[in-house]
Amino acid sequence: MALPPLRYVKATGALRRWAIQLLPDATTRRSSTPQSQTSCFLKVSPMTIREARREDWESIWPIFHEIVKTGETYAYDHATTIDQAEKIWLDDPCKTFVVEENEEILGTYYLKMNQAGPGSHVCNCGYMVASKARGRGLATIMCEHSQKVALDLGYKAMQFNFVASSNEEGVRLWSKLGFETVGRLPKAFNHPAKGLVDALVMYKWLRTGEDGR
Repeated sequence: MALPPLRYVKATGALRRWAIQLLPDATTRRSSTPQSQTSCFLKVSPMTIREARREDWESIWPIFHEIVKTGETYAYDHATTIDQAEKIWLDDPCKTFVVEENEEILGTYYLKMNQAGPGSHVCNCGYMVASKARGRGLATIMCEHSQKVALDLGYKAMQFNFVASSNEEGVRLWSKLGFETVGRLPKAFNHPAKGLVDALVMYKWLRTGEDGR
């Protein structure tokens, strides 16, 4: 599905500064209306989120490999092979999506059941963004999209099982998007530079107003 078709976003003050900082490839233009001469409109390139296809793996693999080999955010072996990674990211999940701009894949996420049986109403997601596309809000876009997909698939909640506490940017983002830290595993994540750090369990109930929530 295409992301919102609006090509120009009105931005003033702090929002304008934020937008230019996070979208460095964007262009701006002055408003022609007298009352809005201090504002600008931000033009951003159109992006599309769609389900991943088998032939996309050639473009997904470099993103996966780049992130996993650092060992800073995901609990995957840094020596994960291309075939193992394909199974992890494309075969095992219920759904896998990519973010595409000008026919180039910049980000990807998977969605799968977190636990079977009594836990089957809770899903789990993982998100990856190519280094050259970071700072443009793709993680936010994918997380919001994944929550809508989860609801469409009948899930009631989403859980992130093993968020490294050292990933401060990620923790802030998930918290901003409504995820609560419901558990802390002391020194469970072995960060390559910071050593043993805590891992967080983050959770969000998706069906607002249902079951007394």
